[in-house]
Amino acid sequence: MSIKFIPPIGKFSRIKGKCISLFGDDIDTDRIIPARFLKCIDFDSLGKSVFDDDRKTLKGNHPFDLETNKGSSILIVNSNFGCGSSREHAPQALLRWGIKAIIGESFADIFYSNCIAIGVPCFTLPKESIKEIQQYLNDKNLFLEIDLFESTAKAKNLKFNLEIKESSKKMFLSGEWDATSKLLENTDLIEKKLNDLPYIKFNNN
Repeated sequence: MSIKFIPPIGKFSRIKGKCISLFGDDIDTDRIIPARFLKCIDFDSLGKSVFDDDRKTLKGNHPFDLETNKGSSILIVNSNFGCGSSREHAPQALLRWGIKAIIGESFADIFYSNCIAIGVPCFTLPKESIKEIQQYLNDKNLFLEIDLFESTAKAKNLKFNLEIKESSKKMFLSGEWDATSKLLENTDLIEKKLNDLPYIKFNNN
């Protein structure tokens, strides 16, 4: 039975979830979602195809296939994650697989921006902290609670001070990242603007 995808909406300040780790620097968008899946007319089916080539190569041993990682929602990565082409399908595929936040050493700029635009915060930590988390995940499950106000990630025996761009942080705390919801909240202003435009006339008859 498939789980219905529920997208993030509006402002939020906390993310709780189980962690899943991917090892390796420079994991590009073509690995995250191969080019053959870009012809889709919407993003709904992309979750099942995330890392499709890598998963086929590893024959069930890829982190996104392991039974122990089912239900994970916080992705731990290394440096320059999301490099390569600017395809927005990459963060869309991760989101639809179940990823709600990403913590890494560093991110490609366009990938980072595409994540913010769909409500997936990207945080950075020093290499040693990422290594500590990944080593911990080798032995046991890790559930983190991310606090955007404090920019921290906490577990029972761990606490990390996360880095995130101040502008991105404010967008999540205010809900400004969610352009669709902002438009729906301001329909009166939109209608007023339309009525003020001299080249748009409505026939009310």
